[in-house]
Amino acid sequence: MVFAAVDLQYIVQNVIDAVSLGSLYALIALGIALIFGIMQLVNLAYGELIMVAGYLILLLAGAPWPLVVVLAVAGTALFAFGMERVAFRPVRGADATTLMVTSFAVSYVLQNLAIVIAGSEPQPIELGGSLIKPLDVLGIRVPKLDLITMGTSLVLVIGLVLFLKRTSLGIQMRAAAEDLRTARLLGVRVNGVIAAAFIISGLLAAAIALLLVVQTGSVSPMMGVTPLIVGIMAAVIGGMGRLAGAAVGGFLLGCVTIALQATLPADIRGYRDAMVYALIIAVLVFRPQGLLAGRAPRQV
Repeated sequence: MVFAAVDLQYIVQNVIDAVSLGSLYALIALGIALIFGIMQLVNLAYGELIMVAGYLILLLAGAPWPLVVVLAVAGTALFAFGMERVAFRPVRGADATTLMVTSFAVSYVLQNLAIVIAGSEPQPIELGGSLIKPLDVLGIRVPKLDLITMGTSLVLVIGLVLFLKRTSLGIQMRAAAEDLRTARLLGVRVNGVIAAAFIISGLLAAAIALLLVVQTGSVSPMMGVTPLIVGIMAAVIGGMGRLAGAAVGGFLLGCVTIALQATLPADIRGYRDAMVYALIIAVLVFRPQGLLAGRAPRQV
């Protein structure tokens, strides 16, 4: 009976960890898939939006946390709008390769600019330290941050769905994602739609940065690289260009990662990420279009 109770606690804790990590991955994938759905652009500079949000949080450290959240979110959204206006709007009519190279150039410039200004070493930051402490619920220790991550993801996903289905701008974004040229002919203001998509991706990037900063307690110029890779993988698994697919891919990727962490023997646990990538390759071999098939690429 004791062993059964211990096993149940272990299972429940791993399920919570899996859902929490999957929620974070889903947010990252949504930010990438949102831009891809409209522009057919894999924004390689999305990780730098997370990094910019991280340094905004660092600059605001010491202020009341609600003010930190509001200013970090607003600042990152504004930065994302500026990124679209300065870097991507002038080359919007170019082919997909040019757009990708542009996003890579923006990423490279922002990373190196952060290194020049703030240095290459991670900088510690104290934000929400009490959130790391676990809650004891019926003998199960649940980190507060896991609950906040799941709640934040749920609220943002529901909010995004309602925005896309219930607002005029959201409906225009869905129309543009289906067929941008036809939407333009029907009177959709493409500039406003794409700018709104970048702003929303900036809001998601700020939420991701806040969760990462609380979890790691530091910011660095490279803090967005791993989330970018994870987000692209999750979006590809789910079906590039579909928000539902991105969310599903993120949850699956998080669940598989925690499942391997919990079940692999200690001597091979270090190969966990390699096994995750191998599983992703296997999925794409049998279903290259992703679990929820996206549309065929088209010119913007």
